[in-house]
Amino acid sequence: MKAFLMHPDRDFESQPPALSNEADLLQDLELDTLMSAMAGDDKRVFAVAQAALLHPLPDPDQIQYRQAALADCLANPETVRELYAFALESLQADRGLWSFLGGGTPESTLSSAQRSLGVLMEKVHDLRVFADDHRAQFESEAFTRLFDMLEAELTDEYFALVKDQLRTVEFRHGTLISAQLGRGNKGTGYVLRLTPDMGWRDKLARFRHPAHGFDIHPRDEGGMKALSELRSVALNDAANALAQSVDHIKSFFSMLATELAFYVGCLNLHDNLEEIGATTCQPDAAPADAPRLDTSGLYDVSLTLRLSKPAVGNDVHADGKGLIVVTGANQGGKSTFLRSAGTAQLMMQSGMFVGAESFTADVRDRVFTHYKREEDESMESGKFDEELTRMSAIADEITPRSLFLSNESFASTNEREGSEVSRQVVHALREAGVKIVFVTHLFDFAEGIRSEERDDVLFLRASRSDDGARPYKLAEEPPLPTSYGQDTYEAIFEKV
Repeated sequence: MKAFLMHPDRDFESQPPALSNEADLLQDLELDTLMSAMAGDDKRVFAVAQAALLHPLPDPDQIQYRQAALADCLANPETVRELYAFALESLQADRGLWSFLGGGTPESTLSSAQRSLGVLMEKVHDLRVFADDHRAQFESEAFTRLFDMLEAELTDEYFALVKDQLRTVEFRHGTLISAQLGRGNKGTGYVLRLTPDMGWRDKLARFRHPAHGFDIHPRDEGGMKALSELRSVALNDAANALAQSVDHIKSFFSMLATELAFYVGCLNLHDNLEEIGATTCQPDAAPADAPRLDTSGLYDVSLTLRLSKPAVGNDVHADGKGLIVVTGANQGGKSTFLRSAGTAQLMMQSGMFVGAESFTADVRDRVFTHYKREEDESMESGKFDEELTRMSAIADEITPRSLFLSNESFASTNEREGSEVSRQVVHALREAGVKIVFVTHLFDFAEGIRSEERDDVLFLRASRSDDGARPYKLAEEPPLPTSYGQDTYEAIFEKV
């Protein structure tokens, strides 16, 4: 049995290989805040949320499959949470049976597996009843497929057959084994046989036609041991088969819990944002054949969660723009916008809602960030060298279908050198087809890009009022040759 709640054709990989830039993504986009809001104290939800966010779906159809399942969850939050709790409870249903009955022999394995399977089958039956009761509430392909599978495979006849088989392996009438004599008169070809139910006529016939046999004296320990070993050989395959059945059922409940954990995390995040008063929307994932970004009210979800109030959103219309250059006043919302764009891209491609009134973007295979770093005493070289090293590592892995987010890159050197390096990096990435959002205060670089007068470039600028106040809104404006140093002067010297 398969849940197929996250992918239409495979299980969700909750522990995928770590990305080389995983730490940078978590730090630069502040994803820990987002994932903590999704998980609360649930470690399973946190791990699944991280795996989904850091490994975006590359295909719009796969995204829509997951979005439809999420829409069902948002329409039936309590039912989904109940199903998740049931899956977790089922995983622990046979807890203690194996250790209590253990011993490592086929007999103990068979007995433990038989008892565990009996308990787990009760949970499987309850799951079938749950599916029957709630199937009409769900419309997505993922959930209807799950409930259809449970209805088709977990029939009353199936449960009756399992119950009968479990009763058979109790061997209430003894163990019937067949074998052959091999080389050196050693037993071979041991086969466990079905013990026939004997009526009173069969029992009387045994006295008229006695079978050849022997009895072992109660004090004959060697004989008892030899007989036990013969029985163990015959029971070994049956014990393994039953233990595998237990593992199969527990594996299903584990995957069901894992895939439901993602949707429970989405429900938790949605509740948090709704309580704050922040807007969410289902994004539109476009194919990767052309750069697209069209959004209204896009805000930084992590900042909203930290402030416990809605952050300022931005409207950006950048369809066909492979490069977005963001300039303007310090503390004007440039970095916040960059985080909101990167986070929304990952949320969209994980099948989630995003923090915006509307959001459309083309899918990307990877997201890379290159942010300025504060001084680190452990650095073995200068900050500029460290930036170049990180950029070199990104260049080794980035693809034409990636998204590159830069925040004040190469600001650790002078204006001229930083602008030249930025220009070369951006030109190389653009020629490769990489989509870029570049936040910078390097006017020489920004003005050089503007002078090229290309149609595939959009310039955004963080505004500042005459009195120095920041509305934290970006507008489609060209770069200005100022860093608003007067703000710093007034902030320091007017206080003096």
